[in-house]
Amino acid sequence: MASKVRDKWRLKKAYKVLASTAFGSSEIGVTLADDESKLYNRVIETSLSDMIGDFSFLHIKLYFQIVEVSDSVCKTIFKGHELSRDYIRSLIRRGTTLVDGIFNVTTKDGYTLRVTVIAITRHRAKTSQAKLIRKISKEILLSKAAELNFDEFVQQMVLGKIASDIYNSAKKIYPLKKVEISKSKLISKPTTEQIKLTATQSSVQQ
Repeated sequence: MASKVRDKWRLKKAYKVLASTAFGSSEIGVTLADDESKLYNRVIETSLSDMIGDFSFLHIKLYFQIVEVSDSVCKTIFKGHELSRDYIRSLIRRGTTLVDGIFNVTTKDGYTLRVTVIAITRHRAKTSQAKLIRKISKEILLSKAAELNFDEFVQQMVLGKIASDIYNSAKKIYPLKKVEISKSKLISKPTTEQIKLTATQSSVQQ
């Protein structure tokens, strides 16, 4: 039995995995497979900290799904991200209010993501105030998605730009401690026809 296991491992080949184009297609690791076809749709997890070499981003987990394999190199698409539970717990204190919302947004080029936003107030907020903060979060997310392509939206979401925009608008309703996009997941990709239409529209606008 042990020899069979060893033989199986010997058959496995190492494949280099690249991040999606939103992250410059940088190398994020190596994965093993005894058959190239088994790599497709495999999800690879890494942290933003590992990708950019900044320990302060260790709490941000990134997920990439393999969509293409060529010459022992795996290309991926951004599949989603999430913040660690420990990090989120560290933001919440007694006497504050956690306002969260889950929204489906579609980017300018037709990608649909499910996005979770959390806003932590400095003091306990009223239900009406929480409702307004949630409304502002949704409006900004939908607006950003409509004006940005998939890669641009992913970059601004993961690096905190969109959360910052929400914070700056929502703090006018009630004092906020922090706003984060705590989780995202790619729900659907555009069809080939939609991609062609988007490319045509872009060329006409230029």
